[in-house]
Amino acid sequence: MNITHASFVTLPVADQDRALRFYTEVLGFEVTADLDMPQGRWLQVAPKGAQTVFTLSGPGMGGFEPGTTRGIMLVTTDVDADCARLARAGVSVEGPDDLPWGRMAGFQDPDGNGLMLLTEAAQ
Repeated sequence: MNITHASFVTLPVADQDRALRFYTEVLGFEVTADLDMPQGRWLQVAPKGAQTVFTLSGPGMGGFEPGTTRGIMLVTTDVDADCARLARAGVSVEGPDDLPWGRMAGFQDPDGNGLMLLTEAAQ
């Protein structure tokens, strides 16, 4: 196998503009694509410099159900600061908790997709 990375992860959303505001204004992601396609808007965001992007898939784009994605792990250098920023933005956060692999917290985007923040334990 010669796989080098994942290209994109689909996050099904009900309202792409609302999701875009959350991912850019709250999480600090950048827009990597915003195109009108025959079947709908192709909207992608990512943390700065990331290889893998997130496709904010709206109605009509693939039949995905908003709020069904779980377990997306976002690595951060400071989970506590990021949790505080999420709380200030009105996002409910579970954790952070100390675990053998690092310090981790969970939250949901406005559509209910489940995401995790992780500051990895020192090796």
